[in-house]
Formats: sequence, C-alpha cells, structure tokens
Amino acid sequence: MEARNIFRNISPLDHRYSISEQDVFDSLVPWISEEASITACVKAELALVLAHLSMRGALTAQTRQMLEQAAATVTPDEVYAEEEKTRHNIRALVNVLKTKVPAAFAPLVHLGATSVDILDTSLAYRMRGVCREAALPLLRKLELLLCDFVEREAATPQVGRTHGQHAVPITVGFALAEYVSRLGKSILEIERLSLQLKGKLAGAVGAYNATSMIVRDPEELERRYLAELSLEPSEHSTQLVEPEYLLRLLLEYNIAFGIIANLADDLRNLQRTEIGELREGFAADQVGSSTMPQKRYPWNSEHVKSLWKAFMPRVTTFFMDQISEHQRDLSNSASQRFIADYIAGFCPAVLLRPLEKGQRFCYCRHQSQFRHLARNPCHHFTLPGQGRRKAKDVLLSL
Repeated sequence: MEARNIFRNISPLDHRYSISEQDVFDSLVPWISEEASITACVKAELALVLAHLSMRGALTAQTRQMLEQAAATVTPDEVYAEEEKTRHNIRALVNVLKTKVPAAFAPLVHLGATSVDILDTSLAYRMRGVCREAALPLLRKLELLLCDFVEREAATPQVGRTHGQHAVPITVGFALAEYVSRLGKSILEIERLSLQLKGKLAGAVGAYNATSMIVRDPEELERRYLAELSLEPSEHSTQLVEPEYLLRLLLEYNIAFGIIANLADDLRNLQRTEIGELREGFAADQVGSSTMPQKRYPWNSEHVKSLWKAFMPRVTTFFMDQISEHQRDLSNSASQRFIADYIAGFCPAVLLRPLEKGQRFCYCRHQSQFRHLARNPCHHFTLPGQGRRKAKDVLLSL
C-alpha cells in the first residue's frame, strides 16, 4: 500500500498531535490504529480455532505455536486488498487467514461465528488494552503530579473565589486537592470498568444457533474462546455484546476529561493579567504572540480545554450507539470506529503540560486582595461584644 506524507493526513490527530506527543501516540498505536484493529480481529479468529481444537482435545503446544506464527503473518494490506473483492471486512480477513494457516486447520477459521462475534470481542480486547497500557498510566502520572503539587504548595496562600469574586483565604495546595480527590475517584472507576468489558460467541442473534450444531456445549466453546483473550462472556447477547459495558467506560472517560478541563480552566484563569497568581513555564525560544512580545499566554491550559470542547460532545454518539434495532442493525458500524479518535484526543489532554513543566505561583498582595480576609476577622471582632455589622464596616474601610 502506498505510503503517505504525514502532512497529507486529514485529521489533526494524525499529524499535529502525533508529532508533538510522539510517545503518547506510540502507546496508542498497538491498540487503536487500523493495524491494531485488524491484528485484534486476527487474534479473535485464532482464539476461535484454538477453542475448537481444545473442545476436541486436539490442542497441543506445538499446534498453538504453529497457528500463532501463521496468524502473525496476516497484514492490513492483504486484508484491505481482499475487501476490495468481498466488500466485507471480516470475510476478507477470514479469507486471508485461511491462506496462512495449514490446510488442515483452515475449516476451523470462523467456524460457528458471525462477524460481530469477532468485532465486538476484539473491540473489548482493544479497549481494555488501551485503557490499561496507555490511558491509565497517563492518568496515574497526572494524579501523582497533582499530589506532589498539592504538598509543595500546601502553605502557599491564595485568595479563595466564589462566583468569580474574592471569598476567604485558602492555600494553593487546598485548591488543587479538589482535583486530586475528583480525578482519583475517576481513575479507580475507569480501571474497574475496563475489567468489566465482555465478548461473545453467540452467533447471528445471540442464541447459539450455529455453534449448537457444532458442539454439545456452545457456552463452553464461548468461554474457551474468550479465555484466550482473557475476557468473559456477556451475560446476554443479541448479535451484539450488551453495549452498556463499553458505554459506561466511555462515559467515565468523559467524566475524567471534564475534571481535567475544569482544572485547566482554573490554571488558565489564574494567569490573567489582573490576577497573575500563576505562570506557565516558558522556554527560552518560545513565542507568546507573533506581534506582542510581552505575551506569555496560557496556551497549554487552553489547549486542554480546546481538546475537551472537541471531544466531549461525542458522548452523544456513544449514547446513540446504545440503540440497535431488534437483534442488530448496522447503524453503529461507522460511528463506533471513531471511538479511537476519542481516545486519541483524550490522552494528550491528560498530559496537562503546565503541571509537568512546573508552575510558578506569585501571590500579589494588592489592596483588593485584602478584602477577602474580612469574613474571618469579623468573627474575632464580635467576640469582645462588638456588633457584627460595625466590625464588618470597620474592616471594609481598611
């Protein structure tokens, strides 16, 4: 297949962000690239062959190794070329895989399966993998950075704000501890939900019609098939795995995304000229504005907020993919492919570069910031018998 200059790609994810966050995208490629999608489907088809052999008592270590080596030679180019003939992605993959395995095992490829047995199972395998190998490590790293920041700035005074106005004194550490708590809970939930993803081998309508004609215990065949991918069967299936397993995970991603965007917003607002309590790290050759040399705008925080704006609304599509008519329709076929884009947009935001590079807090003690102290001294002034209103008036006149 013809190689393409990276700058001829259409999605910004595939050029701008894959270049600037190379390590992140390298961790995503094994799970959510098109190559990864095809590889996972091959793994699922191989798992089915191994399950059939296991049910027959014919699976040996040597046979497993031979089949794994054969499956590893399937390439996306071959599958795409075959799909030009079949106009069906899984049939194309099956046709290619049958040419790779020894002829004696070819009849077992896709035996008793429908396409979605492979597609939904491989998607669960990939979504669990990308979560545990890419997203969760980034989230945990951010959580630890926040914890370190909270401890380091635990005694740094800051003006508390409600309704965008000064309230009473807090510390920077206290303000950021909110995000440690909120994000920490979301990380634990993402981890839990990633372990709940399910697969299936229940056939065209979920009733084991095909596999019950092949083996005595089709549910045992399903269990062995999924065990090859460290998955378990969905409690109930139509042609599809119950969509709520994946939906709940994606919704929790969106919750974490919102928490990170909220944090980015707070960091950005503290860098306003009239506040000036925080500044992002700025490299020696970095430019804030093409025309205003004094500008050091909070582009990292704004970048995170912008990514959230681009990807958060996709939760609507996640909900829409929950609906499938009767035992299955194809209305999620195209839309579900863009889950990969969502994950690829989420992970760079988790980096939250301002925290990684280091911030510098500047506590500016100009006159307006003393007014936020008024509430607590009021309590002390009223103790000796002073009227609260009078105490407040005195403080406000300072």
